[in-house]
Amino acid sequence: MGQYVADRVARAMMKRGFPVVGSRILVLGLTFKENCPDIRNSKVVDVINALRDYNAIVDVHDPLADPDETKSEYGFSPAQSLPDTSNYEAIVVAVAHREYLDLGAQRLRALGKDGAVLFDVKAVFPKSDSDGRL
Repeated sequence: MGQYVADRVARAMMKRGFPVVGSRILVLGLTFKENCPDIRNSKVVDVINALRDYNAIVDVHDPLADPDETKSEYGFSPAQSLPDTSNYEAIVVAVAHREYLDLGAQRLRALGKDGAVLFDVKAVFPKSDSDGRL
């Protein structure tokens, strides 16, 4: 599933004219399910690794995942606050945390460059608000 999502994100990026290699991708959410701090059995890590296999630079944000536990388990720590820059070619909404739903698709898309891809893994936003979804 992780590779499938990464491939879909990569295709969406290429359609928008963004090269995948060296691109910056923001993955929103890491935990096993929404609004829960549990990182065990999270499949989002598979998506992150598959995107990194494309040689993309992947940043991860999750306000609920414990950074120390995540570092110990997966070798990286998610950011606890959203970035204040808009330098991503793609934003992947991987977990439907309340924080992301409250912000809405347009504000999440604003975390990216002009024309950035917004991929909605959980299909929580209207189809017209994203560039891809499962």
